[in-house]
Amino acid sequence: MQLISNLGMLLGGAWASGVNLYLTISVLGIADKLGWITLPGRLDVISHPAVIAVALLLTAIEFFADKIPLVDSVWDSFHTFIRPVGGGALAFLATSNLDPAFQLSAAMLGGTVALDSHLTKATARAAINTSPEPISNSIASVSEDGLVIGALWLIVQHPVVAGILVVLFIIFSIWFLRTMFRFLKKALRFFSGTSGSAGDPGSQ
Repeated sequence: MQLISNLGMLLGGAWASGVNLYLTISVLGIADKLGWITLPGRLDVISHPAVIAVALLLTAIEFFADKIPLVDSVWDSFHTFIRPVGGGALAFLATSNLDPAFQLSAAMLGGTVALDSHLTKATARAAINTSPEPISNSIASVSEDGLVIGALWLIVQHPVVAGILVVLFIIFSIWFLRTMFRFLKKALRFFSGTSGSAGDPGSQ
């Protein structure tokens, strides 16, 4: 049962890191610093004041950048590498008491889950940005922050539930990303065909 709980914590933390890495580090670091939780392995390094300070600063920057249409997409693109690496690093630190082989496996799993949640978030936000009004973008951003905090609460209080929800999210994300990819291909074909027709002398 302990193994399942630890796996749930790993999956939940990795998922949250893929959505908002800096908020995840800030919340977990502060919670450990205040004694509300005890972080596993060497993950307690994120409760160092310097780490918390930088994480809070980046959280504040992301809070505003994430609510500006198009800027949020640029920010997400920039973090396509950072969030998965961050999720893998957190998993690696959390399992420092395990055999190196299991520790590396945990890091790869954490990075993959973080990449999945990041791509799903970034794709959804790109779709939302097609809307001319800015309100939906802000609502989505606040909702994502709320989900991250909720996920962090779950991995502490109900890690097994958190793990199950992450697995269900991954299943959903596979369908979602495939659907959005097909939509993008159709849109590109449509606009490419429209441009070709407009530039064809025979169409005049």
